[in-house]
Amino acid sequence: MVRKTLSRISELIDGAHPTRSVLRVLARRPGRLAVAILAFAFKEIPLWFLPVITAAIIDIVAERGDVTAVIWWFALAAALLLQNYPNHILYTRSFMTVVRDTGADLRNGLAERLQSLSIGYHTRMSSSIVQTKVVRDVENVELMLQQVTHPLLSATMVMVGAIAMTAIAVPQFLPVYALAVPIAIGIRYGMRNRSRERNELFRREVETLSARVGEMASLIPVTRAHGLEQTAVTRVANGADGVRRAGLHLDMLNGHVASISWVAMQLLGVGCLVLAAVFSLTGILPITPGEVVLLSTYFTLLTQGLTQLLMLIPVGARGLESVRSIAEVLQEPDLEQNEGKERVDAVTGTLSLEGASHRYPGSDDDALHRIDLEIPAGTTVAFVGSSGSGKSTLLNLVLGFLRPSSGRMLIDGRDMQALDLRTVRRFVSVVPQESVLFEGTIRDNVAYGLGEIDGSRIERALRDANAWEFVRDQPHGWDTVVGERGARLSGGQRQRLAIARALVRDPRILLLDEATSALDPESEELVKDALGRLMSGRTTLVVAHRLSTVRQADTIVVLERGRIVEQGSHDELLALGGRYAQLHLTQAGLS
Repeated sequence: MVRKTLSRISELIDGAHPTRSVLRVLARRPGRLAVAILAFAFKEIPLWFLPVITAAIIDIVAERGDVTAVIWWFALAAALLLQNYPNHILYTRSFMTVVRDTGADLRNGLAERLQSLSIGYHTRMSSSIVQTKVVRDVENVELMLQQVTHPLLSATMVMVGAIAMTAIAVPQFLPVYALAVPIAIGIRYGMRNRSRERNELFRREVETLSARVGEMASLIPVTRAHGLEQTAVTRVANGADGVRRAGLHLDMLNGHVASISWVAMQLLGVGCLVLAAVFSLTGILPITPGEVVLLSTYFTLLTQGLTQLLMLIPVGARGLESVRSIAEVLQEPDLEQNEGKERVDAVTGTLSLEGASHRYPGSDDDALHRIDLEIPAGTTVAFVGSSGSGKSTLLNLVLGFLRPSSGRMLIDGRDMQALDLRTVRRFVSVVPQESVLFEGTIRDNVAYGLGEIDGSRIERALRDANAWEFVRDQPHGWDTVVGERGARLSGGQRQRLAIARALVRDPRILLLDEATSALDPESEELVKDALGRLMSGRTTLVVAHRLSTVRQADTIVVLERGRIVEQGSHDELLALGGRYAQLHLTQAGLS
């Protein structure tokens, strides 16, 4: 049910029609929305009805009327004012629940969509920009709903009330009111395109700045090591200057809108007062002093409401631009398609590539070219070759992160194109070169995604990963927080936790991508010992530059320019005297 609800969000958001998209999302909660509008209508009654009471009291005074009548009018005014409080609270609770729920739905919908998009999309898109869309853009939509809805409803209620009461009291004056609306609409549409363009430019500049700040944060060790601090600062400063210039242009446009709106509406308000007075004094219309006040007050309320709405054009434009930004993710077509495909409930681990090729978009050559390879269940296959030979691309094919451009990738004899890869990956674990840990405890990181599991299972995984000793020595054992990306642990410790995370899942297929290349010799030995236990009885694919780490593999596959040039055991390939032997001699320092 939750998945169905969240998936509906992507169907409702259309970047080409942001206003319509917002209305469709709000309409998902018609009950609360109806209660909010009804409560608002009641609480706003004093705003449009008090001029009637004021006009009546003025006329009573002008005609030397009865004090009792004044008291009755006062009692009615007090009742109308007092009901504002409970109805305002009801409106706030109902409407803000809709707003906050909508914000949560948008964020959850974005998160779900991001998890469905291909690895290619995430490679192209900066994580900082993604974060901006999930946090800042959704917040802008919430702010727009908060700040625009109240004035919009208020102006609507006042306009309806003013027109209705004027139609009853002085119907001949209605054409004067009609002037305000087309003027307001004209100002709104006159600025619409420029406002949209400048808001889009400002958003793009903010996203660029976010990406540069993210880059700066991740590259600080490299920056410091090479003395490039000023270069990094200048890069961010250029992004900040882009935001400054785009923001200033947007502010100037908003200033023009605000001033033109205020002047136009104030002139109309003064004109209405003068016109009502002239009509009363000349006798063109039989208007009493109280009705002059009533008409002027209503027109002032009407122009104030319209002015408020026009002043909110910047907020609305920013919110609608954020809807377009959110739509860029929700409507992104580069999905990893799994829906409706065959689920996998068990995996033995036999892998087959039949003429499998892959070409990246925009490339003239295949990254992998007609790969034929059989990997029996429970065997270890290592892939070696120079940089760019296709090793990582091949691993990504096995994971399903990439699809073959031609040929097939099979698991247990079934074409992976026909399978729901989310169910396949439950039987796969990856130990990358740089292990990824999140801000949380050691236990949380090892058991990530498994819910509540038995502590003995976690302890066994930590022991088999040669991690138990250092975990036990931590201040709070496995309840110790590791810091962002595991910053409080050494590289070897992080890698052993990554191995424990893989062990606790008992995978049938294991992918090791340069799992020991970044470690010191002592840590490498501990990790290699742990990997030996992890690989036992599992189909294991290993990518390594250091050939010393792949000697014991059942099969070593040598790749060059996306093609298999050799395959066999370590001894067989050395005896062959080909590319592998050349690599081995180079690393051994014998050539």
